[in-house]
Amino acid sequence: MKLTDTDFKILNILSEQGRMSYVDLAKELGLSRVAVRDRINQMQEAGVIEKFSVVINSEQVGKGVSAFFNVDCEPNTLIHVAEKLAEHPSVASCYQMTGPSTLHTHVLVEDFHALEKFINEELYALDGITRVESHILLRRFKSRTGLKL
Repeated sequence: MKLTDTDFKILNILSEQGRMSYVDLAKELGLSRVAVRDRINQMQEAGVIEKFSVVINSEQVGKGVSAFFNVDCEPNTLIHVAEKLAEHPSVASCYQMTGPSTLHTHVLVEDFHALEKFINEELYALDGITRVESHILLRRFKSRTGLKL
C-alpha cells in the first residue's frame, strides 16, 4: 500500500490520540467521516495499522520496578528462550538484537523482591542462557507509544 499525505496525517493524529472519533478526525483533516473510516480500514487491512491499544502507566497499576535485560543465549536455544520469556506475564517486550544471540527484554514487576524472584526462578532457570546484563529504570523522560511520521 502506498501511503498518501492524508494517511500520514491520520497516523500521526492516531498515534497521539488513538481514541479520536472518525467524525473528529474528519473535521481536523477536512474530509468526510466515511473517507477517514475507509482510509483507516485500508491501512488496517494492509497491515500498516496493526492494532489499537491502550497505554497503561505500569507504576499506577502496581508495577513499580522496570528492568531491561540483555540476555545472551547459545545460538541454538535463542528461539526457545525468547518464546519462554515472551510467555511470562512480567515480560513487557522481548526482541532479538544484533550481537552474540542476544535478546533485549523489558520486565515490569511490583518490587525488587519480585525482580529478584524473576531473575533467579525464571530467567536463570532457562537452559541456554550464557550471560545476563541488567539495567533498572530510574526515571522515564520519554516513552514512545506510537511512531511519529
